[in-house]
Amino acid sequence: MSVFDMRHQTVTNQTNNNYSFGEAQNQADLIIELEKLKSEVSNAGESKVINAEIVTEVQEQIQKAVDQAKKPQPNKDVIAGYLSTAKGFMKGVAEAGGIIAGIVKAIELVQKLF
Repeated sequence: MSVFDMRHQTVTNQTNNNYSFGEAQNQADLIIELEKLKSEVSNAGESKVINAEIVTEVQEQIQKAVDQAKKPQPNKDVIAGYLSTAKGFMKGVAEAGGIIAGIVKAIELVQKLF
């Protein structure tokens, strides 16, 4: 059994992922989880994990994905494109790894649902 010595370690600027794309089963679930993801980006910005400019860009792309997902005949390639662009803005922001993982999961879900 492995034992990790956590003495003298501190955790700063951690984000809590409140979304679960693995549990999403349909279009409505996807929209709910994307909204949660957008909120998580906002929280990361408020706690200074991500700078304000990146937060704005990422939120705009996620909102565009949400708007497309709400259409009667959503285009999966367009949604995936918006989410890929959002992911690109997060590149190099090490503290945002959980958000990037969420975006990747969202893209995978879009490919399955539509």
